[in-house]
Amino acid sequence: MVRGMLAQIRSGAVVGLDAVPVTVEVDIASQGLPSFTIVGLPDKAVEESRERVRAAIKNSGAEFPAKRITVNLAPADLPKAGPAYDLPIAIGILSASGQLGTIPKESLFIGELSLDGSLRHTNGILPLAMMLSVSTGSKDIFVPLEDAKEAAIIRAVRVFGVPSLLSLFHHISGSSPVTPEPYIPFRSLAVSQAFESDMKDIQGQEQAKRALEIAAAGAHNMFMQGPPGAGKTMLARTLPSILPGLTEEEALEVTKIYSVTGNLPPGESVVKFRPFRSPHHTTSRIGLIGGGTHPMPGEISLAHRGVLFLDEFPEFPRHVLEALRQPMEDGIVSISRAVGSVRYPAKFMLVAAANPCPCGNSGSETKRCSCLPGMVTRYQKRVSGPIIDRIDLHVHVPTVAVEKLADQLHTGESSHLVQARVQKARDAQSKRLKRYMLHANAEMSSRIVRECCPLSVECERFLRQAVGRFRLTARGYYRVIKVARTIADLEAEKDIGVTHIAEALQYRSSDT
Repeated sequence: MVRGMLAQIRSGAVVGLDAVPVTVEVDIASQGLPSFTIVGLPDKAVEESRERVRAAIKNSGAEFPAKRITVNLAPADLPKAGPAYDLPIAIGILSASGQLGTIPKESLFIGELSLDGSLRHTNGILPLAMMLSVSTGSKDIFVPLEDAKEAAIIRAVRVFGVPSLLSLFHHISGSSPVTPEPYIPFRSLAVSQAFESDMKDIQGQEQAKRALEIAAAGAHNMFMQGPPGAGKTMLARTLPSILPGLTEEEALEVTKIYSVTGNLPPGESVVKFRPFRSPHHTTSRIGLIGGGTHPMPGEISLAHRGVLFLDEFPEFPRHVLEALRQPMEDGIVSISRAVGSVRYPAKFMLVAAANPCPCGNSGSETKRCSCLPGMVTRYQKRVSGPIIDRIDLHVHVPTVAVEKLADQLHTGESSHLVQARVQKARDAQSKRLKRYMLHANAEMSSRIVRECCPLSVECERFLRQAVGRFRLTARGYYRVIKVARTIADLEAEKDIGVTHIAEALQYRSSDT
């Protein structure tokens, strides 16, 4: 909408993972010396857009007005970050200076400009398209061409992928309209993935493989402990091959995180597979949890709906591991800074691996442990009891005998067969927990466990006896029931039985 020398262009800002509308107001005044000012709490990247916009307009064949230009990013009290305002500022200047016709009413513009006027990949396109889909008025969004597929996953929005400022000029003037990007149904994106490891490639370790299947079926946390070379890392990296597929709702949740952080590859529309994140043990607290001057998601949010694998678990600094407590329990991480607070989703499966002692040979039948008793105790105490109590499955991974490693005739089940059972179990859980808007047994609160997992008198008696023997906390008590429910789902059983509870208890840590 243009009024004299004033133009108002619609854009948006991403706060956390959600987008909020931003109006780019451009005023061009003939009085005063030529200047170019941007107000509305811009950061350094936004302030530098002045030079990008100036060069892009000139190199696109248009005239940059030598007048007093004031750009206001409203609302003025919302911090603006990133180069995504380049395109709406440029369009506003061209419109206010009379070089461009009527801007499509209520259309949304987003994109970073190169000096030659071409549009570059811009982060946060999906949240902006989702914001536009629920708003009133026009549903047109103009984005860089390589980001068009990302926005086209939203049905209610008409997406225009624009390669350059010049092509957008021709589109608005009507001389060469841009063809809208066709809607991309989520089901059309289903493709097979080649995994680096398959369950049939793992010789021995039957108990660990069974625990992996249970963890994948119910999204449970898992802790593997064993000597170096026993196969803990290989087991963890095989987990993605048996995980259930992402639902459309889950895929959009994950894609929003990857879009905001710039981890979504240009040209991709959505994250198709569950994430697998494996940060090094030198990762900082901010790197793992998230944060920074302008808070951004950390590894636990990048692992949302997927797996966070922490190898050499005790080597992580204690204060970093302790920061996992609240996200593991709530599935959300809250980050507060002077500029405001944001919440990021963090419903991840924690898979941790550790050696039993510093040298790794404690409890080994073939190698002698060189650690003093105090060293072993201190090493194991690096991970606190509350963290251990939040892990559902504890598995000892022993060294595999040479005979099993050399046996090429007897291989286990393939990941394809295991994944089919896991998918059926997860589908049953989604159906049972639909009214609570949950997807897996591990997400159940104690109240939901009592409502959805009734126990027979025999099961209650058996579990009550186990409370004292295993020194179960209240949290541990409910986690045993959740694991038992998952085991029952894998066997397609309607009710939890004593055998299911007995197997779930086998995976409890002796320290809890």
